[in-house]
Amino acid sequence: MKTNPLRSVLTHLLLLTGAFISAMPFLWMVTTSLKPAGVLYQAPLLIPTYFEWSNYVEAWKAAPFPRFFLNSAIMTIGITLGQTLFSAMAGYAFARLRFPGRDVLFFLILGTMMIPFPVTLIPSFLIIADLGWLDTYQALIVPRVVSAFAIFLFRQFFLSIPQELEEAALIDGANRVVIFARIILPLSTPVMAASAIFSFLFAWNDFLWPLIVTNSTEMRPIQVGLAFFQGQYGIFWTLLMAATVLATIPAILAFLVAQQRFIEGITSSGLKG
Repeated sequence: MKTNPLRSVLTHLLLLTGAFISAMPFLWMVTTSLKPAGVLYQAPLLIPTYFEWSNYVEAWKAAPFPRFFLNSAIMTIGITLGQTLFSAMAGYAFARLRFPGRDVLFFLILGTMMIPFPVTLIPSFLIIADLGWLDTYQALIVPRVVSAFAIFLFRQFFLSIPQELEEAALIDGANRVVIFARIILPLSTPVMAASAIFSFLFAWNDFLWPLIVTNSTEMRPIQVGLAFFQGQYGIFWTLLMAATVLATIPAILAFLVAQQRFIEGITSSGLKG
């Protein structure tokens, strides 16, 4: 089949334009992080012309970044593991088990995706306060260990797995727990990677909920900690951008490491409805 050269060129130009627009904020962030303070308000450039690496050292020392990174790591790992495990269990139940109200319950769970987060913010905060969890890791992790979107991803993927595998295991005497742990999960690496990446990026970049439920500097994650660079008389833009670059690196690395599995999980989860 012949490919139209003009159409191919236009397609690539459109894709390059979209990629450039998407990358532009990141290029501006890196460029600003490397500027001396005296040239901050010069005409903005997307390619660095200054390399003031001391901004990164100064930004690291200006706030308790090791503690911020530790808090973010604990929160992100807890949310990622929780969402992956519990969403996989729920997805398997909705895909394979038969119980009254299964489909209605599944659509109700999907319906929660349409409820804006600010609507649930105050009730969630009151529950956390009543439990005495304010300014603790429980407040940062527990309300986020289940995701309706992740449940949907897992259910769609499990529906694509042939039921004959499970029927053969049932005939051999395996129960549902054994089937789930030894057959289903080993086959679910792509969708687990996709769910884990979504969970990781969501947790690592979360700002509003940690801001609400943490009061002390010792419990703040990295995104809330970036507010240290907003002073009473202005914002230290070079240091803020340097700190933001440091905070962005783990998320970029996580996506690059699991990129192939992430794409496989997203495409395979839509094979069957």
